Amino acid sequence: MVISTVMKQLKHHPALIPLFFFIGGGAAMSMLYLGRLALKNPECSWDRKNNPEPWNNLDPNFQYKMFTVNMDYSKLKKDRPDF
Repeated sequence: MVISTVMKQLKHHPALIPLFFFIGGGAAMSMLYLGRLALKNPECSWDRKNNPEPWNNLDPNFQYKMFTVNMDYSKLKKDRPDF
């Protein structure tokens, strides 16, 4: 019912099609980024019983950021103790 009303409005006002396209694309990209943060970020722990501190298992040259400026992760050395 709602989709048919939207389709009727889009037929009468075709200038709204880019608005729906860009808002839908922005919403989809934000949901994909939130999913990436929830699954790939080392600060997010889904299994607290078997792996309560997942950030301790990462190598120092593991790149978990999406974008870094002037950072070469292959030359980093381990500077923290093993627990």
